[in-house]
Amino acid sequence: MSMLKEFKEFAVKGNVVDMAVGIIIGVAFGKIVSSAVSDVIMPPIGLLVGGIDFSKLAIVLKGVAGDPAAVVIAYGKFIQALVDFVIVAFVIFLLVKAVNAMKRKEESAPSAPSKEETLLAEIRDILKSKR
Repeated sequence: MSMLKEFKEFAVKGNVVDMAVGIIIGVAFGKIVSSAVSDVIMPPIGLLVGGIDFSKLAIVLKGVAGDPAAVVIAYGKFIQALVDFVIVAFVIFLLVKAVNAMKRKEESAPSAPSKEETLLAEIRDILKSKR
């Protein structure tokens, strides 16, 4: 089997396509969450703690002297990334919890008896009534 044919079989399998769609949606969701955190959540939090803009918080290790840019530890951006992560993790937790709850409902729901079981139950009842 040629390598191209093997790759084609691998690439068009359902699981690979599903995974690719999930990754693309996840990246888009990550951008939405990042925007929500940096543009909606962090400004009010910064206002509550004294007008601090978290994205600009940094420790300057080496100041600007000429062409090279300043060397800084941007811990404000890290705080925003941490808040992004917590929100994404919480939403994923809620989604997994909902899916698990739906699976439990499906498993616990009793299935209707088959035609054979119904017929056997009727035969049993008829035999009991003749005694």
